[in-house]
Amino acid sequence: MFAEKPTLKGELVTLCPVGLEHVEDLLEVISDPEVRRLTGSHGEFDEERLRLWYATRAAQTDRLDLAITADGGFVGEVVLNELDTANLSCNLRIVLGPAAVGRGYGTEAIELVLGHAFRTTPLHRIRLGVFDFNGRARHVYEKVGFIEEGVERDALLWEGKWHDAVLMAILRPEWQARAGSLA
Repeated sequence: MFAEKPTLKGELVTLCPVGLEHVEDLLEVISDPEVRRLTGSHGEFDEERLRLWYATRAAQTDRLDLAITADGGFVGEVVLNELDTANLSCNLRIVLGPAAVGRGYGTEAIELVLGHAFRTTPLHRIRLGVFDFNGRARHVYEKVGFIEEGVERDALLWEGKWHDAVLMAILRPEWQARAGSLA
């Protein structure tokens, strides 16, 4: 379903297939303490493992990994993964570096990837999870049409405190209604 790895251009960002040229920038983003907290990433990241991972993304037909670039540089990545072809659904995840936060890059990246997914694939549902303390991300997800569906209680133990994960999704008809009203 994701054999094609497109380049998607918006007003603020360009999404392009991830590649080895993005590894060092990604490592810098995911090593940031605040990014680690917001994504619930406990482990350490190894550059060589990231190189091996990014080297294989182009061949994966069950996921779409796109680098988010703005002003000529890498600012994050947006991914459609966990594809369930029987139920026409997948997961979305996004990570932005600290310098990219609050500039509209994440909103536009999500809108671009949703547009691509719902226009070029038979997907019906795209879901995500966001930790309860990440109000900024949750606001963006709601702004682009994601609806809260439930909560995974105590899904993350961070620095001795439990946090819930809020589960959200957008359905093709919801996206179509929004896309139609924006045209």
